[in-house]
Formats: sequence, structure tokens, C-alpha cells
Amino acid sequence: MEAPKEIFLKDYKMPDYYFDTVDLKFSLGEEKTIVSSKITVVPRVEGSSSPLVLNGSDLKLVSIKVNNKELKEEDYKVDARHLTLSSPPSGTFTLEIVTEIYPQKNTSLEGLYKSSGNFCTQCEAEGFRKITFYQDRPDIMAKYTCYIEADKSLYPVLLSNGNLINHGELEGGKHYALWEDPFKKPCYLFALVAGQLESRDDTFKTCSGRQVALRIWTPAQDLPKTAHAMYSLKAAMKWDEDVFGLEYDLDLFNIVAVPDFNMGAMENKSLNLFNSKLVLASPETASDGDYAAILGVIGHEYFHNWTGNRVTCRDWFQLSLKEGLTVFRDQEFSSDMGSRTVKRIADVSKLRNYQFPQDSGPMAHPVRPHSYIKMDNFYTGKLLFSISWNGAEVVRMYKTLLGSQGFRKGMDLYFKRHDGQAVTCEDFFAAMRDANDADFANFLLWYSQAGTPLVKVTSSYNAEAHTYSLKFSQEVPPTPGQPAKEPMFIPVAVGLLDSSGKDMALSTVHNDGKLLSLASNNQPVYSTVLRVTKKEEEFVFSDILEKPIPSLLRGYSAPIRLQSDLSESDLFFLLAHDSDEFNRWEAGQLLARNLMLGLVSDFQQNTPLVLNPKFVHGLRSILCDSSLDKEFIAKAITMPGEGEIMDMMKVADPDAVHAVRIFIRKQLALELKAELLSTVEKNRSSEEYVYDHPNMARRALKNISLVYLASLEDPEIIELVLQEYKTATNMTDQFAALAAIAQKPGKARDDALDDFYSKWQHDFLVVNKWFALQAMSDIPSNVENVKKLLNHPAFDLRNPNKVYSLIGGFCGSPVNFHAKDGSGYKFLGEIVVQLDKLNPQVASRMVSAFSRWKRYDETRQNLAKAQLEMIMSTNGLSENVFEIASKSLAA
Repeated sequence: MEAPKEIFLKDYKMPDYYFDTVDLKFSLGEEKTIVSSKITVVPRVEGSSSPLVLNGSDLKLVSIKVNNKELKEEDYKVDARHLTLSSPPSGTFTLEIVTEIYPQKNTSLEGLYKSSGNFCTQCEAEGFRKITFYQDRPDIMAKYTCYIEADKSLYPVLLSNGNLINHGELEGGKHYALWEDPFKKPCYLFALVAGQLESRDDTFKTCSGRQVALRIWTPAQDLPKTAHAMYSLKAAMKWDEDVFGLEYDLDLFNIVAVPDFNMGAMENKSLNLFNSKLVLASPETASDGDYAAILGVIGHEYFHNWTGNRVTCRDWFQLSLKEGLTVFRDQEFSSDMGSRTVKRIADVSKLRNYQFPQDSGPMAHPVRPHSYIKMDNFYTGKLLFSISWNGAEVVRMYKTLLGSQGFRKGMDLYFKRHDGQAVTCEDFFAAMRDANDADFANFLLWYSQAGTPLVKVTSSYNAEAHTYSLKFSQEVPPTPGQPAKEPMFIPVAVGLLDSSGKDMALSTVHNDGKLLSLASNNQPVYSTVLRVTKKEEEFVFSDILEKPIPSLLRGYSAPIRLQSDLSESDLFFLLAHDSDEFNRWEAGQLLARNLMLGLVSDFQQNTPLVLNPKFVHGLRSILCDSSLDKEFIAKAITMPGEGEIMDMMKVADPDAVHAVRIFIRKQLALELKAELLSTVEKNRSSEEYVYDHPNMARRALKNISLVYLASLEDPEIIELVLQEYKTATNMTDQFAALAAIAQKPGKARDDALDDFYSKWQHDFLVVNKWFALQAMSDIPSNVENVKKLLNHPAFDLRNPNKVYSLIGGFCGSPVNFHAKDGSGYKFLGEIVVQLDKLNPQVASRMVSAFSRWKRYDETRQNLAKAQLEMIMSTNGLSENVFEIASKSLAA
């Protein structure tokens, strides 16, 4: 097959034509849907007669008119991807196009498709071209109206963006609705929903006193599960007003829950479409994690109203401009609604488990990529993660450098300058810089250089001069297409601890020939941000009366790998005393990572494994510290993930890392058995489920303790865990107990899994949890169980959530996915080929699990490579899968 074409950021050109107004008309039918569009086309340069090229995919062209006159076939050209008008009129003109589409056959879930009997759309990134011929790019912003007509009994609810202008009855049992969106938007934000839905209704009074009608639409039976989503929406609206001064701009806000959806959710203007799992929750069917995800994602999509919709991105290379900024905003929102430290720990853990491995693999790319073959691949799990989460870290660095007030000033200027525009990452940078008159030196490199910077720190204390020096050196490792790198601008938040564990007052720091005073308004400062901008740099603190222990990179102030000369005893000291709770957790993680790497080496050399008693003592003291937040304790006693440890090895060894993690968990359970049992006992509650931080924290601590205990071969413990499962009054506790039971093969496991399925088989979201739990299991040869589950009546390869739960879940067990016999690779290879025919976007997410095949031993490399080659040789392979498979092979 002909290799698909790569598109480059450097080749961006402004469009020759803009669209001013777009009037759409949909006649929704059971066999086919007729789409009519009427577009006002304005040439960018008056008098220009360049060809007008429109995108189109899977469309049947019925008719085309220019200024009311039907075109003949020789006046235009249609191929599989484009409709071209070779010589359009020279001034502003009207273009009318009628197309026929077939949503019932659309398994890609892009454009207009049928889901569980309802019509719905997904247009980001390039789905609108599956609805009608259009310039499908984000810098074409227009005002839309949308007229929908359909059978009233089948589709009583007709929704689109903006305000409902008119609705009424039509002949033949049909009805119609006319929607108008007063704000200009790119076509990726267009949305349409038609179906049998009911709504939970509420209102929100904005800061200027306007009443906004809020509606969350679902099938009738799911309506009771939308209370938390409505609470989350109102909390997000209030938070955006309080923190950023941003008010909602229409009188209506709709959310629709859809069971078949490629992504988590979509921020279409005033009509957000959501994957059902991120809307529906009840204490019986949703865990604390689900509740937290719903809060964060409802917030995220709502925040896009300003950071993404009112100000959008000029081209898809600038995706971080809306996704990175909005992820940062939803992280801050969730932090303010819960525990800031715990949220930061969760976000950084995710960054390390997903982003860092990608940065050192063939799919490494900057926050703003330089090229793509298939735009949708920016939305595959790992790529979107690096654009949005790494992008959020870049936004966070602006806030770290400028402070909350300076950051808000930058945001205000950004909206003042760019409301209603499609802009670039440089525009955001300029607003932050100009609003604060700030010097950001080489900060823009964060957008253009791929890879995770490695920063090394060495310290020295001069007792006579009372000075303390920190020397930094940085390097960014080579990545595909970028062998040599420039030094980055890295903000490092630092505090110094004295021998009693208290923060020392910092008066001045000397750097690069300049002496900087740190105290402000004669108030002592205990933490400061050092700006590391060169390959090598030294900072010298004065008036330091004893040798300190440094607390480096507080709050994880930059997305880097840090190596320091801190000793093991320094780390134990920080674990016990650091006032920065993130760094207390980090000290424990560093100790755990070093411990695990040492034990992996012992395992590989057949040396008996022994757990360091100091480590056990350190965890015991945290577990028993009643002054600490319980959710923080739960995070602090959780070992680093297997992927994180493999990422630190020259040759990743899944078997050794898995064996070591199992050994540590069991050993800790043995030595801390009394404390863990007491923790379970103290944190039980028979009271009604409440989703708030104290209750969530209590459940998190109880359930991690249960997981540790369940690793013991102890009949009493098995009985305890079964009892927890049977008596649980909410999904959080019930599922945690089930997960603990499911660690070991045997009758107890099989019985509990059967019981859980029979109890919840009618709730598709709970069944997805059941699939994921079995798929992620580390029990030996689990691939056979997963293969059987493919034929389970509740599984459907066309439903992305089920694929992510079962196939994605299986790839999340390194020991089984990377099985030495290649069974895991073979399983995934075959599934990717099947999936690609149904839904290329989901298939490309799955194939990315192969992207780091070269990190493993030669046997595994050969087995993984064979599957990638098999995928590449498949006839009719989609561009989505081709891009990721070919880049993985070429690395």
C-alpha cells in the first residue's frame, strides 16, 4: 500500500477562504440521513480566485450550488477525500451542498453515528468531514445554525449547540428543532444528539445574576445516577468564576451521556457529550475513583468553554494550548475540592507511568509535535497524555514562576487579546510574559523539544563562610529526529531543613554573578524557586548556620528526572520531616525505587531477597502517624508501579520486577500485619456512603491495607477479605475487597467473580470493571482467561469502553502482556487487526502498547517485532494504526 502522507507544523498556511455563517439541515432517517449545508464563503484576499478545497470522507454527494446556481459536473472535482471547486467566484459567495450519509453503519464513532438507538456526533479532531464537505480545520471559525428533523416517536429529543430558537410538529409523525449558536466556533465543536432521553434539570445563577438552565440527558433508567454530575457541573461553574473570573456565556448548558464513545468526553459548545462512565454514578455502582473522575472531567469539559471554545487552537499542532491549559485548570479545581497534595501525587504518578516511558521511546514528541500522519493519533491514550498532561506541567511552571496573581494577570490578558480567535502556544507565552513584564529566556523550548530533562544536583556546605551551594547540571536525552538538545528553563522549588527538621529562613542566594535578596517585606522566606536555565549552574545561599538537608523540586515544580547526592539517611529524614508533603511522599518513593532496583538485581543473580528493616520502620511510622491525612498515608505506603521500575532499567525485565514487587508486598504484610489489621478495623464504617475527602481518605487507607493483607497465605485473612466483600455497602469497598480476593487463583477467586457478575450483570459500567479486574490480573497465563472473556455475552468489540477494559486492561499487566512465550503479543496483534476494521482510533490506542518493544530482552524483542510486522503487512491498514506501528518499528 502507498505510505500515508506526513503533515508538518512548518508547512502551516493560512486558509485562502474563511466561512462566515454555516446553516445546517439534518433529515435523520433509519436507512440514511440527508445533510444540507449553506455556507457564506469569504476569500481571505479580496478578488482571489484560488481553488476552494473541502474535506470529505464516506459521503455521497447529492448536489452542489454556488450563489443559488446548480453546478455541473465539470465545475468541481470529487475524490475519496476532497471536493474541489477549481474556480469559485472572486468575492464573497454562498455555497450549498447536499450529502447523504449512513450513521447506522458508522462503527468508527466519528462524525454522525448511532449509539444505543440515539444519533450523536464526535467531530474532534477530523470527524466533521464525515458529515458534510467542509474546510475541516480549527482556524475556520463561523456562526452556526442547525435545523434537525426526525421521527418524533423514535427521537423525541433533538439537541445541538447554542440556543433553541424554534421547534414544532411536521407531517408524517415528524418534528423539528432549530438551534442557533451566537458564538463563532470551529467545526470540531459542532454537536448533534437525537434520541429517547430524559434530563435532570437544575439552574445556576452566574456572578452577573443571569440564570443558566442546566440539563444532563441520559436514558430514563440512568437518570438517578446523574446527581453527582450535576453537583460537579455547578461546582465547576462557581470555581471558574471565583478563580479566573470566567462566567458562562449562554442561557443553557447541556450534557449528554453516551455508552459508545471513543474518548472520555467532548467540549462541544454548550452541548458536552460524555462517555457514560464519566457521568453516571451511584454509591452502589461507582467507586470513589469514579466519583473523582466525574468531578474532574465534568470540570475539564466545562472549563474548555473559555480555554478551547472561546479561544481555540490555530492548528492541531497547538493542541496543548487548549488541552494542556484545561488539564491544568481541572487539576487545580480537583485540588481545591479535595486534597491538593494527594491530587499532585496522583498526577505526578500518572506522568511518570505514562509520559516518561514514552519520552524515551519511538513515539517521543514535544508538547507541540512537529508532524503527524493521522491527526486522530494525537488522541490515542499515550499521545494525548503527553500533549495534555505534559502541557499542563508547562502551564503549571508559568504559575510557579509568576505566582497565583501573576498567572491570573497573564490569563486575563490572554482572553482580552484573543477572545474569538484561533491562536498558538506563542500567543499564550506572550500573554504571560507581557502581563508580568517577565523574562522567560528559553522557556519556549518546552514546546519544541521532546524528552524528559535529566537534572543532577550536588551540594556542598562551607561551615566557615556559612554558605550552602547547590550545583545543577542538565541534559535532555536524544529522541527520534532530535539528536542534540538545548538547555531548558527549569524552575526548581527548594527549601532547606535544619537538623531538627524545621525549614530554615532563606535570606539571599548568589547566582551568575548576581546576589538576589529573598526576604520580602522583611518577612522570612522558607522556600524559593531557583531558575535553572543553563547546562551547568550554581546557586549559593548565605547565612546558613548549619549544614542543611535540601528539599528539592518541591511540589514537583518541573516535569524532570532529578538525581541528587542525597544519602539514604537524608531521604529517611525528609520522609519523616519535610514540610512539603509532596516531597515527603517523594522521599519514600525514591527509597522504594532504589530498594526495588537493588532487589531486582539480587533476583536476577539468584541471591535471596531481604527487605531493608529501615524501610519497614519508615513505612510503619507513616502508617501509625495520626497527624497525617489518611489518603496521603495510603499513597505513601503504595509501592511504585512495575512500569515505573522497568523504565529505570537498561533492559526491562518484567518477570524480575513483578517477583520483587510481590515479595515486598508480602514481606511488608508479614511485618506490619498487626498495624494493617488495626487500620482496617479503625477505618470501617457502616454509615451511608458520602463522597467527601475525609470519607474517601478513610476508605483509601482501609482498602490499601486490605490489599497488603490479602497477599498472605492466611485462612483468617481470606475470611476477613471475603467478609469485607459480603458486607460492603458501596462499590468502593466491595470492588476493593474483590480486587484483593482476585490476587490469587483458586475457588475463592472464582466464586467471588461469579457472584459479582451475577449481582451486576445488568449494569454495563460495573461489568466493565469486572472485565478490567480480570484482564489486569497478574495470575499466570492470564491471556487464556482474557481470550475466553472475548466470547462473553457482555463483551462487544465495537464498544470502546469494553475494549479499553478488557484488551487495555490486559496490556496493563506487564508480566502477562510481556510473557516470555510471546502469547501476550500474539493476542494483541490479532486483536489490533480485527479492531482496525471496526474502529481505527481504538485500534491505534491498542497498538501503542508495542511502542517500546526495544526496551526488552532479545527474545521478547523478536516476538513483539514479528507482531508489528504482521500488523504492517495487513491489507487495508488504517492510517491511524500505520503511523504508530511504523514509527514503533523504525525506532
